[in-house]
Amino acid sequence: MTCRRGTIHLLAAGLLAASLPWQAALAAQSDQAGFEFAVLGHSFNAGPDDGPLKKAIADTSAFNASFVVATGIKAASESCSDKLYSQRKDLLDASGPPLIVSLSASDWANCRNSRGRVNAIERLNRLRDVYFADDQSLGQRKLTLSRLSSTAKFRSYAENAHWEYGGVLFATINLPANNNHFLPEAGRNSEFEDRLVANRSWLQRLFAMAQRKKLDGIVLFSDGDMGVLDEDDNSLLPSFSSKQDGFAGSRKQVRTLTKKFSGKVLLVDTQRDGDADGKEGKSKKAAAKAGGPKISWKGNLGHVSIDNDWSAIAVRPGKTPFFEVRQRAVRPSAQARVRASTVRR
Repeated sequence: MTCRRGTIHLLAAGLLAASLPWQAALAAQSDQAGFEFAVLGHSFNAGPDDGPLKKAIADTSAFNASFVVATGIKAASESCSDKLYSQRKDLLDASGPPLIVSLSASDWANCRNSRGRVNAIERLNRLRDVYFADDQSLGQRKLTLSRLSSTAKFRSYAENAHWEYGGVLFATINLPANNNHFLPEAGRNSEFEDRLVANRSWLQRLFAMAQRKKLDGIVLFSDGDMGVLDEDDNSLLPSFSSKQDGFAGSRKQVRTLTKKFSGKVLLVDTQRDGDADGKEGKSKKAAAKAGGPKISWKGNLGHVSIDNDWSAIAVRPGKTPFFEVRQRAVRPSAQARVRASTVRR
């Protein structure tokens, strides 16, 4: 009887271990070993061709990234139809690693209906229904996400999501590249102002959570470049520019919260030159001249813009730099590495 009870206990323990989410097990292993995640740049800046996106998804699957973040699902010149939204979702869902979508201005901000009238807000809400209906990522493997929409006050903002992996908090935040969708001719910018309040609460929550858990870092993904490392214009001379900076509030908040955070904070965006006008443009000249994206730092605050290709970013616990953009190289999948190790033994 004792032997039988011991066998049952062992079987129960085995079943419990097998039922643990794969992401928790992998994330725990990554606390010491480090890991790499991939970011898909906005591949539609050359036009409505999903070929580069398909290749990037295949490449990141072969690379076996821990997870993939895709900013933008379509070109601004493409249709904003339900059909296209669904087609791109199916394409992104083919990713081997978990894939998280971070919205781009070109996905919704310039959409018009059949009568030529702007319907950006309606299309944004439709994207929320199609891509963010539950707490799961896309991809053949899944990550469980926490969404801002779980808070009753901000139930519309499902696109803002966070997940923890390897001692780092990752999060998306809806900051479109077209000056954060601030519309100077619109009178009261209801969409901009309401989202500003939601994003302010979101950032406060993220930093408080990371500080409470004593995490090593925070990574924020957005479409637009907030300009957190840029020098502010403190001139006492009056400004004759009529353009309001739609990122000013978020930029100031991130800087303030980062100063109080003990770990590293990395902002990742995919803004292209020309995005301020709501148009697709060339990749940032600085990245092109340097031969690829590079992380710039001021204190514990870092920033990198990913071009229209994809990049791998390494998280290196206990090392300097903590975050590092890696030269991409296709490496064997986890299963292939296990098979190779078995053959060598």
